[in-house]
Amino acid sequence: MARFPHILLGLYVVWFAVLAVEPVSREVWAAEALPAAGIVLFLTLTWRRFRFSNPAYGLMAFWIFWHTLGAHYTFALVPFGWITDLFGFQRNHFDRVAHFAVGLFAYPILEYVTRRGLARRWAGYVLALTAVMAVAAGYEIVEWWFAALAGGDAGPAFLGAQGDPWDAQKDMLADTLGALFALLLFRLAGPRPGKA
Repeated sequence: MARFPHILLGLYVVWFAVLAVEPVSREVWAAEALPAAGIVLFLTLTWRRFRFSNPAYGLMAFWIFWHTLGAHYTFALVPFGWITDLFGFQRNHFDRVAHFAVGLFAYPILEYVTRRGLARRWAGYVLALTAVMAVAAGYEIVEWWFAALAGGDAGPAFLGAQGDPWDAQKDMLADTLGALFALLLFRLAGPRPGKA
């Protein structure tokens, strides 16, 4: 379906506009929603130079839509109680799903290097995995800095640790597991070198 990226973009514009109205914390919304919007803008501007496959766009869109929803409520306050209750969790795991979804970006990273012929077969897998892990670690550092600088209610809301002293490590693990899942998907059904 050639228009799939256009449909996703149109849905995202509406999603973004609706969730920009009266977020729980405007400061947290700006810190969370604007980077996702930046990724959408980047993909839009580079679309003619490199068009990803529909599965790659779908995987990236999952994180973008999920993250934008989290930005509206702050990740700890998204109404996700039914999952918490269903599995007997002690905390809201909306952010863990978001971190897993970050890992899904390993698919488009590997797709890019594979189709461009930029890395040998297994080196591309290593590159995609380590790129996601590096972003995961970097993001945890940014969360810490933002929380320390913002203080007040916005700092802890952005950090979203919900009292878990191992939150950062668990988030990075979720990113990594998402990347491994995405690489398995690519291995099973991804485009091959030289194919669009």
